[in-house]
Amino acid sequence: MTKKIIIEREPVKWNFGLVTLEPFDVAKKRLEQAGYHIPSLEENAELRIQEGENSSVCNLGNYVSDGVLYVPQRGIFWTPNSPIMRNPEQATQCHRDGSEFYLTPEQVEAGLVGAVKINSEPIPTNRFGENEFTAKCFGKNAQAYGKFLRNSKYKIKEMPIWLVYISNKPFARQLWFSKLDDGSELFDANRSLGDGYGFRGVKRIS
Repeated sequence: MTKKIIIEREPVKWNFGLVTLEPFDVAKKRLEQAGYHIPSLEENAELRIQEGENSSVCNLGNYVSDGVLYVPQRGIFWTPNSPIMRNPEQATQCHRDGSEFYLTPEQVEAGLVGAVKINSEPIPTNRFGENEFTAKCFGKNAQAYGKFLRNSKYKIKEMPIWLVYISNKPFARQLWFSKLDDGSELFDANRSLGDGYGFRGVKRIS
């Protein structure tokens, strides 16, 4: 039987699906206690295709479980193994204190597993299936999500990516998946884990 992603219906901040406005550590714990999780980019893209361009999933941005690593001498990387997901309380407190979430060498190496080097060049939506980054982060949904963006009422031809500069110490940021009328852009959400932006809970049902 085909599996389908659904979004949590309670607690509801607005009248369209779950978007909690809580700090990252609190939101992550709440979702997991309720049997939900913060979606990956691959899951979130699938959910957007499923729900359609006029849904709240497409008209509101949210954090995803993917992260960005800034590693001196090596580069900037998208990672499916975000160190912030593994250390939510510590990372959120760093942002509350106005600091980056700096990484140990062990955290860097763990985060680089399955990672892909990225830059701030926009990615054409008709190349999602062949671009190394989008093919990896959107997985089996890459080509379909690119087509979904091109065929939407916004006619999105390329997806922007917003990053910051590498510092002299490695650090991680969490990715924000923007709404469709912002071009479905990806950006690393600044040091905002403690500010209570949008977290969406998802789970799969048969």
